[in-house]
Amino acid sequence: MAAKAMTKSQIAEHIAKKVEIKKTQAVAVLDEMAKLAYKEAKNSFTLPGIGKIVLVQRKARTGRNPQTGAAIKIPAKKVVKFRVAKAAKDSILGKK
Repeated sequence: MAAKAMTKSQIAEHIAKKVEIKKTQAVAVLDEMAKLAYKEAKNSFTLPGIGKIVLVQRKARTGRNPQTGAAIKIPAKKVVKFRVAKAAKDSILGKK
């Protein structure tokens, strides 16, 4: 049986206990960090030791309709990507 991902409330509770602050303060920190990440994503936003949120311009390309096989044009667009930090990869996956 797989473990469930932690909820925002559980993360806030864990942080509050570790740094000895109130849970409401921990929630406020998480909320403010998310707001800052959204605002700064266009310039890239780094969470040290975790990763980086970046805005990437995707080029226009040709795709295929899987049902008919007909070629379709996919327009250029901006996408948000998350690049995992090397430290996080090494810690989670183990060093090679």
